[in-house]
Amino acid sequence: MRQGDKFRIVTYNVHKCVGVDRRLNPARIVSVLKEINADIVALQEVLCVQGRDSQSDQAHFIARELGFNYCMGHNRKLKEGIYGNLVLSRFPLLESENHDISVAGREERGCLRVDVGMVKESRLHVYNVHLGTSFIERRHQARKLIGESILSDARRPGPRVMLGDFNEWTRGLATRLLNEHFQGGDIRLHLKRSRTYPGMLPIMHLDHIYFSDEALELEYAELYRSRAALLASDHLPIFADFRLR
Repeated sequence: MRQGDKFRIVTYNVHKCVGVDRRLNPARIVSVLKEINADIVALQEVLCVQGRDSQSDQAHFIARELGFNYCMGHNRKLKEGIYGNLVLSRFPLLESENHDISVAGREERGCLRVDVGMVKESRLHVYNVHLGTSFIERRHQARKLIGESILSDARRPGPRVMLGDFNEWTRGLATRLLNEHFQGGDIRLHLKRSRTYPGMLPIMHLDHIYFSDEALELEYAELYRSRAALLASDHLPIFADFRLR
C-alpha cells in the first residue's frame, strides 16, 4: 500500500501498444505506467502473441517490466494471438473471471473481473471493461454489466471499481445505469480535464472509473498528459487515488 489503506488505480486503452506515430512500442507503454506509478492497472486492447520476441506477448512483457502480478481476459483471437483486457497489480490476485458481454453480429467484448487482495484480508473487486462502438450494442452490454452474474452478484460483497473504455461520449444508457449502480458515480466530476480520446487533441470522454463510495473514498483523480503518454496510444490514461474505508 502507499500509506496505510491507500492505493492508486489507472485505466488505459493502449491500442495494441501502437502509438499515434504508428510505432509498435510496448516499452513506451511501460514507461508511461512507471510515470503514473499505480498499484493496480487496467489496460484495454492488449495483444499477446507467443514466440516472436520478448515484447510480442504484451501482457507478459508489461507485467515483467513492472514486476506486477497479472491476469489476461481473452476476448478474441487476433494476428495469431489473443486480444482483450489486462489487469496488473502489485498486490496478490486472488480470483478472476472473464465475462462475455458480446452482442451478436458485433466484435467480441469482455468484462474481466479480478479480485485483488488488499489489507486485513479484504478484497477489492476490479472490473476491467471495453464496451462496443454501437449505441444499441452498448445498451445490451450495460444491462449485462449490472446483472446478477456481474455487478449484482450477491456472492461478491465488498468494495468495487469498474473502469475501462466505455466508448460512450454522451450520457447514454451505460452511463445512466452505472451512475445509479455505483453510488460513487463516475470520477469525471473530480477531473479538471476528462476528455481522453484522441490522445493528442482529445475531444471525447470515453474512459471512465466508477466506484462504490460506501467502501472507497476518492482522494484525487487526474487525466495523465505527459509527453510519453501523448505519443504512446490514441487514448490518454486516467488514474485515481482511493482510501479503503
